[in-house]
Amino acid sequence: MEKSEVFTFGETMVLFQPEQMLPLEYIHHFPKKIGGAESNVAIGLTRLGHSVTWFSKLGNDPFGRFVLKSIRGEGVDVSSCLLSDEAPTGLLFKEQLSPEDMNVYYYRKGSAASLMQPKELDGGAIAAARILHISGITPALSESALATAMEAIEIAKRNGTIVVFDPNLRLKLWSADQAKKTFNEIAEHAEVILPGLDEGQLMTGETDVEAVAQTLAGDSDKIIIIKLGDKGAYLHAKDQKTYVEGFPVDRIVDPVGAGDGFAAGVISGLLRKEPLEQAVRRANAIGAMVVGVSGDIEGLPTFEAVERFMKPAGANRDVKR
Repeated sequence: MEKSEVFTFGETMVLFQPEQMLPLEYIHHFPKKIGGAESNVAIGLTRLGHSVTWFSKLGNDPFGRFVLKSIRGEGVDVSSCLLSDEAPTGLLFKEQLSPEDMNVYYYRKGSAASLMQPKELDGGAIAAARILHISGITPALSESALATAMEAIEIAKRNGTIVVFDPNLRLKLWSADQAKKTFNEIAEHAEVILPGLDEGQLMTGETDVEAVAQTLAGDSDKIIIIKLGDKGAYLHAKDQKTYVEGFPVDRIVDPVGAGDGFAAGVISGLLRKEPLEQAVRRANAIGAMVVGVSGDIEGLPTFEAVERFMKPAGANRDVKR
């Protein structure tokens, strides 16, 4: 198979998300889906027209096979993924009490993905890719997963592959101090950093948006794009410092996955060599589309759909996916 434009890796779990907005103890039926930041980005990019390789270690169980088939069915290259008898596939339950009140319950400790090793990476695929997408979730899984992330970065740096880092803070997986140390270590090697404001504040100790971006960039040519929710994003590049307005959302159905859609939008713009502000604007649009649909991947649009969505008010904004 031809090498992909983007390489990403991490844990994807089987996601059980009930349709009713009730406490989980009163739920009796759980539709089965998939959920994982890195695979969300991979699927988002394939829908936008790009080629992506996603690597993980899954349990050699019905759930692992379900994840693998689901992601393969979206057009993502999963040929380097491993099915392991060592440990099970991780599980995730979402409890939604209202559109704004979401609780997440992980059953991923000791999962197969937490056992991934640096030697299991497809170094050739990383070297051939234009972009390596790194999420801050993978290093939080285990020491070996952290070592795998750092090895992927080392391979990318040796081969001129651009590193795009999305911190994706998950305090259920590790402490704030551990996250800060690792995030800043990864950020040193990344050309593009995509934090939420809270993540940027954790990493830098600054509170102001522009100060956070400046501190993360330092004297380098790094591209810093800070996600600001419904307010859009702040773009800080060598010769460009600007706020990029977000898109109005009529109704939030499920906020999870918006940041992954945003990352896919930015990466797509980089691959297309678009002006950065245009790439960020599309990323904002994708985030707005994702929160209007239940599930991690269900709201990720095609390129044509997001272009229609971005039309000026009054134009035909058909959001069919």
